[in-house]
Amino acid sequence: MTQLETTGATWRRPTTTRGRALVVAALATAVVLFLATVPLHRGWFDLGVYFGTVHHWAGGGAIYDYVVPGSHYGFTYPPFAALCMLPMRLIDWQSAVAFSVLFNAAAAALILRWTAGPVVRRQGWTPWYALALVGCAFALLEPVRDTVSFGQVNLLLLALVLADARLPAKGRASRYAGVGIGLAAAIKLTPAVFIGHLLLTGRPRAAATATAVALGATGLAAWIAPDASRVYWTEALWDTDRVGELAYVSNQSWQGLLARLSEPYEPSRGIWAAGVIVLLAIWAVRVRRATAAGDHAAGFALTGVLACLISPVTWVHHLVWLLPALVVLAGAALREPEGPDRRRLLTWAVALPVVLCSSIVWLWSKDSSGLDGFLGGNTYVWIALGLLFALPVRRPVHSAPAEALPPTSRS
Repeated sequence: MTQLETTGATWRRPTTTRGRALVVAALATAVVLFLATVPLHRGWFDLGVYFGTVHHWAGGGAIYDYVVPGSHYGFTYPPFAALCMLPMRLIDWQSAVAFSVLFNAAAAALILRWTAGPVVRRQGWTPWYALALVGCAFALLEPVRDTVSFGQVNLLLLALVLADARLPAKGRASRYAGVGIGLAAAIKLTPAVFIGHLLLTGRPRAAATATAVALGATGLAAWIAPDASRVYWTEALWDTDRVGELAYVSNQSWQGLLARLSEPYEPSRGIWAAGVIVLLAIWAVRVRRATAAGDHAAGFALTGVLACLISPVTWVHHLVWLLPALVVLAGAALREPEGPDRRRLLTWAVALPVVLCSSIVWLWSKDSSGLDGFLGGNTYVWIALGLLFALPVRRPVHSAPAEALPPTSRS
């Protein structure tokens, strides 16, 4: 019980189902009202790219010739992604928006269940109530807001990779391990980094399955759309103008940071490559330590952080790959005994999501020069680097439910 000094009222945590439902309803209403009026709503722009590309292709045009009217933005994913999106040819725009929101909401629910669920159960909290509260906070994160309002596929891919990672390393289900990662990598290249995670954690069979699935899906697309595949792998993939300027403040990757530093000149490819090698080395060391400790959730989360950093272009909505790391950080803080370390971890576990809700980097959208631009305009890069270097790794509590990821073994 906490006394509210400003009003003299008393706040008591709800203990009945009805009281908890009222709290969730009030918070959800506040979140929906905020999301409906937030000034940074993206107007389903990326969904419009997908929708326009599919209709252009179905009408006899080439996938990578389509450009959104009034812009220079076109389809930037591999041809297999266009194949997956072909059903949009059968629906109108309003239906496409509705399905996009529905699919993203379903993916978000699965992500929360698989990542935050084990933490909730370990703490002994009421699952539906705790996950509903976490879900309200989850919806406010800028990468999540942007993914939904752009009509992006990031949450769907994260859910696909997480579903794959949950498959046991042994038994009949293990034969499917790697399928989800392979499909995600065929749709968008970023999830391919998780094939490296499978290799590093001693799962060569799953890594081989993921590689075979990715190559098979890519080959299927090449068979159905050979010209589009040739254009993508020889031209469109390397054309950065199709996705936007590297120095744009939304690009919160290692290369985005370098591009803003070197603007108006091109960033050094040598410095970028050297930085990527260093980041890969740090990731490998930390993932091996997490694996040795049995903290497979931390190893998975570190791989998502790495993906954000080494990708040449990591728009803010791509930062959904940081979400597992935020959950691991919160879980580590809650497991820590009372004392300075627990307070420090809890402070970071609260502060980082708050910053990721703030849209702070957009303060430097017009000018990211100077010390303030370097520090503030790269805020999300600093968060990703901090997580890569300092994400806590903890041995599992054997009396508690297992974490989201399976035990590592040769498969």
